Amino acid sequence: MTRFLLAAASRALSETNSLRFRRCCFSLLAQKEKVVGNNNEGFLQKLPPFDYSPPPYTGPSAADILAKRKAYLSPSLFHFYNKPLNIVDGKMQYLFDDSGRRYLDAFGGIATVCCGHCHPDVIKSITNQINRIQHTTVVYLNHAIADFAEALASKMPGNLKVVFFTNSGTEANELAMMIARLYTGCNDIISLRNAYHGNAAGTMGATAQSNWKFNVVQTGVHHALNPDPYRGVFGSDGEKYAKDVQDLIDFGTSGHVAGFISEAIQGVGGIIELAPNYLPAVYASIKKAGGLCIADEVQSGFGRTGSHFWGFETQGVVPDIVTMAKGIGNGIPLGAVVTTPEVAEVLTRRSYFNTFGGNPVCTAAGLAVLNVIEKEKLQSNAFVVGSHLKERLTALKDKYEIIGDVRGRGMMLGVELVSDRQLKTPAKAETLRVMEQMKELGVLIGKGGFHGNVFRITPPLCFTKDDADYLVDAMDYTLSKM
Repeated sequence: MTRFLLAAASRALSETNSLRFRRCCFSLLAQKEKVVGNNNEGFLQKLPPFDYSPPPYTGPSAADILAKRKAYLSPSLFHFYNKPLNIVDGKMQYLFDDSGRRYLDAFGGIATVCCGHCHPDVIKSITNQINRIQHTTVVYLNHAIADFAEALASKMPGNLKVVFFTNSGTEANELAMMIARLYTGCNDIISLRNAYHGNAAGTMGATAQSNWKFNVVQTGVHHALNPDPYRGVFGSDGEKYAKDVQDLIDFGTSGHVAGFISEAIQGVGGIIELAPNYLPAVYASIKKAGGLCIADEVQSGFGRTGSHFWGFETQGVVPDIVTMAKGIGNGIPLGAVVTTPEVAEVLTRRSYFNTFGGNPVCTAAGLAVLNVIEKEKLQSNAFVVGSHLKERLTALKDKYEIIGDVRGRGMMLGVELVSDRQLKTPAKAETLRVMEQMKELGVLIGKGGFHGNVFRITPPLCFTKDDADYLVDAMDYTLSKM
């Protein structure tokens, strides 16, 4: 069948009519998707139509790439799926493998691709900038970093208007924690159990999952009870969880702290949205102890929640420091710390410098991302389509006992699988089987949570209702066969 498809494409190309060839490829890819789908008898749906055909791939095979990874890259690297995918092309909410097969991307490069893969406006901004100047460092003037900082500050509440650019979320959180310690003169920072804030020296201390922590010195961080509405001891009572933070201050510190850091929706931790009214109570305790409140928006920022631009806004609070990365650059290595002028002043006590932070190419991309989010109303789309997707996933929970919880908001959703609803026993093996089968149906999703039994659904914000329906139909079909 594959030889027939390639021969047909070759005949179309020989006619030198590029438009005809494009339409032919689009038709052939649709046929190929249908053929692949036939391997899953009973699942009759096809991926939503999409008018893009990737150019033929002529690079090394998946086996060759995997061999090079094993020979030359860190052995700590892992991959999804028994037979790892070789992804060679992407367009908006779709990815393509080396055979040209199309997949619906419901993971978004770990909540990173917000505008869509290879969005033309972002690509144009990057290429325009790189054709003029690729790198200067901040010791010279360049408008790209200043323009983006101004635009980013306009999206922040209160007096949050001073921006430090970094290269990643880990680096942003490291800087935020250092700023809090410098500003307050205290060392103690409070984080949450189940949190993930990075894998460097300081952020590994703030991270609270043994899966992500090496046995190295990690001091000065206290971990409070996680306000998890599904597995937590107090259910959805945010104020009861918040009392544990006050207890940590009273019985684990001098009574004064440097700060508190948390995500509004824990991403790596399994898409756990903090219990209602938690952050207002915690922020009050931290302020009373002289500390600063840090909001980690690496995954939940830039309109992903749909209802708000920033995740912390869902709890009705204004932090002292906000960190961000991932969606800020749509895949470009870029992060940022935003704080107030008063707090930012502490970095003038010594020389603070970042060679690549604020690189012209990266900040040009960041500004383009902000413009696309506004122009294409992607936050609104995240709310509308995300609400529809969550509603349909919740209906699956009523249908299948293995689904213990559906949670999150917008396009940051989690589906937790359990083998026993009463005991909430993590269904780890079943999670892997469902992921494998959904990949065969053309849907790519992530997983997370301490036990690896939570589907992380964080697609590009251009995801459509048809995409959402296809995802749920594929999950429904897969679960029905278990």
